[in-house]
Amino acid sequence: MEYAFAVIIILYALNQCAVLAFEVVNYVHLKRHGSDIPPEFADSIDSALFKRSRDYNMAKSRFSFFSGFYNQVINLVFVFLLVNEYNEMIENWPLNPICRGVVFFLLLIYAKAILNFPFNLYRLFVLERRFGFSTITFRVWFSDQIKSFIISTIVIGSALYGMLWLAENDVTKDLWWLPVWGVFFAFTVFIVYITPNVLQPLFNKFIPLADRGLDKEIKQLLEKCGVKVRGVYTMDASKRTLQSNAYFTGIGAGRRIVLFDTLVNKLSKDELLAILAHEAAHAARGHVAKNLLILGGLSAFGSWIAFMVLRGDYLADIFGLTHPNFYVQLVLLSFVSSILCCGLPLLMNAISRHFERQADRFVVKVMGSGEALASALVKLSTENLSSVNPHRLYAFFNNAHPPIVSRVRKLRHYYK
Repeated sequence: MEYAFAVIIILYALNQCAVLAFEVVNYVHLKRHGSDIPPEFADSIDSALFKRSRDYNMAKSRFSFFSGFYNQVINLVFVFLLVNEYNEMIENWPLNPICRGVVFFLLLIYAKAILNFPFNLYRLFVLERRFGFSTITFRVWFSDQIKSFIISTIVIGSALYGMLWLAENDVTKDLWWLPVWGVFFAFTVFIVYITPNVLQPLFNKFIPLADRGLDKEIKQLLEKCGVKVRGVYTMDASKRTLQSNAYFTGIGAGRRIVLFDTLVNKLSKDELLAILAHEAAHAARGHVAKNLLILGGLSAFGSWIAFMVLRGDYLADIFGLTHPNFYVQLVLLSFVSSILCCGLPLLMNAISRHFERQADRFVVKVMGSGEALASALVKLSTENLSSVNPHRLYAFFNNAHPPIVSRVRKLRHYYK
């Protein structure tokens, strides 16, 4: 077991060193080439603004490096030094095993959030404000934290209680992975369904698009795309940030398209319609449903693996646990799985990039040209100081969207 313990440490170190190395490689690349203006952006941005974009992305890269390193240290200290003592403390609480398990996980979530408060505050009130994006006040931020605390306690606590009950129940404990997976998947679909109608309105205001003429054109566009949505809404994103975005959310009858209020006045009508067509494409191509199916398949396999591993005391022996209960071994399994499944984010990012390219091609098919979407992407990238020159290796491993320059080039010259 000492050999297995050493292997876990080595694999974790290699994995995390690779993550940090990618940040360093991208940082050096941005420093050298981040101010080189691509031909696709030459008519839309001056050198001073592009240099500001480079500086912003270098600052974000430095932040990601140090916050990532900080979280790695937290994980290592807990897993290798504190997990036994923490488990012993929870074991002595006068609660039934299921409630102890819920408390075990919730306290870890709270502790991680509190330990990350300094980095979150720095990102919002220093880094983002320095480059003119963050408009959030401390009052709004504090209100968000309270709401998130209450919602996460109710939602995560309920889900944990149900899953732990299934794992402990005499009827289901010999095959608990299947009902646990079923509850997890149903719960995920439920959250995706209620998020736009229940959870998001707790943080932002959503109002129907005020421009009735534009609203009519949008509805005609959506009909042409073969997509039905509950509506097109603007969100008061400006009370937190000046960056612009749009997204598609919800499933079934609850589907809606959301525009940041910072977006509407920055784009021409054709550019805005192209952005909406791109978002509608995700619905037309069934990307939300496909993502759910992929998540369902992966979570089913993961649940079965967890069931097989937790039937024995392998993890208890490797980590030297004195009270190897179900929930502490589940945490350790999650830690080990993050090492063994380090390639999974790469796969998910590749799928996401494929979906984005499909959506771009859909826009060209529906609108007859990719110029409006290309122009909108250039404007949004410029306004948001997006990184258009990331290192190729970094982008391949980390980005869920194709590089902006590549998207603009294909929209203008290749997609027909």
